[in-house]
Amino acid sequence: MQMSLWKQQAWLCNGACVEVDSDTEAVTGHGFKMSCISCKMRGEVPASATVDWWFMAKGESEFSHIYSYADMTGYIMDDRFDERLAWNGSKKTEDVQDGSIYILNVTFNDTGTYRCFFDRILVFTNYEHRTNATKFINLNVVGKATRGMASILSEIMMYVSIIGLQLWLVVEMVYCYRKIAAAGEEALRESE
Repeated sequence: MQMSLWKQQAWLCNGACVEVDSDTEAVTGHGFKMSCISCKMRGEVPASATVDWWFMAKGESEFSHIYSYADMTGYIMDDRFDERLAWNGSKKTEDVQDGSIYILNVTFNDTGTYRCFFDRILVFTNYEHRTNATKFINLNVVGKATRGMASILSEIMMYVSIIGLQLWLVVEMVYCYRKIAAAGEEALRESE
């Protein structure tokens, strides 16, 4: 009885969804993942979602529809991205929460603003409720990868921590050695 209850509870548990902002700097000639996550607030409610991606190149004034994902199938809508976009979001489910795409062979022409649009239908017993979410990503394409200030500071802090821990270890070793030596000398005096 107890084991079957545990299995039932484990079956009901799903992974947590966390909305994380996408990176905003891509390197020309490489691939780049554009993250777009829209967590469903009611995890126990069945739902289905479609995801549409739009792009406005730097210097343009209107968005162009570039990608659509519905019924577990992705469609490239813009010739500029033909054979360069791939679905990198939730797989094998119509309850999409990760609507990320992957751009292959990034070019400088990919610089601009991307809009990710989630259209979700929550299915309750007596009715359906439609929600949507929009995320914007301002992508900058560079010729060579740059290191951010946070990366540099975290590396410096890592080295400071390593040196500090090594010094603490040396102090502890000296302290323990002195305690053992003192205990050994006392044992020798008692045995005389």
